[in-house]
Amino acid sequence: MRTRRWVSVCTRLVLLLLPGVLTVAVLTVRAAGPPRPAPVAAVLALSDPVPPTVPAAPTVPAVARSWPVGTRPVVLRGWEPPATPYGPGHRGVDLAAGTGAPVRAVAAGRVSFAGPVAGRGVVSVELTRTGEPPLRTTFAPVEAAVRKGDEVAAGELLGTVQPAGSHCTACLHWGLLRGEVYVNPLSLLPPWLLDAGPSRLLPVAGVPLPDRTEISPARRATPWRPPPP
Repeated sequence: MRTRRWVSVCTRLVLLLLPGVLTVAVLTVRAAGPPRPAPVAAVLALSDPVPPTVPAAPTVPAVARSWPVGTRPVVLRGWEPPATPYGPGHRGVDLAAGTGAPVRAVAAGRVSFAGPVAGRGVVSVELTRTGEPPLRTTFAPVEAAVRKGDEVAAGELLGTVQPAGSHCTACLHWGLLRGEVYVNPLSLLPPWLLDAGPSRLLPVAGVPLPDRTEISPARRATPWRPPPP
């Protein structure tokens, strides 16, 4: 009997409180307003993955003391950095060079690789005193005259240009990396090499003087005489 009376009291209490609870809920929903759609930019950001970005180009010291081929070769195709790590671009420069042309080290370093890659010869040189990881130059297609581990000086012969491959015709591809980041190899060249070659009266630190054997002995032995009056 008591149980029935208790249930009856609880039922009446619920019926009395229910209208108030419903009223409060309705007012809360009205005050909040209809649900707002998420911003379009936020939806796109969630749906589209962010493409990887190319790391900032590292600083490159101008340590080169010569071009890899010739004195001032024609640049057939310049440096075209890609927008993404795997995007299209040109990760180096193509220099005009005929088959058999000598390929020389642009600066002192150590040969880190010399051999075929995908059917063409490649030579890589880690440049000394260029930071950590060191700068690494690559040349292709090259018939190597050096081996891995060889120490080379600036201007030393690395090999000769192989016959034209799939990359370009009558050219040498010159690349530059620091770690896995590609850099413009032309940034290795100081202004006097990049523009028109050295024009100086005094020696430049680190640049070897010309070989005096290029001057004939007769010319060196002939004293200077003033012109006749």
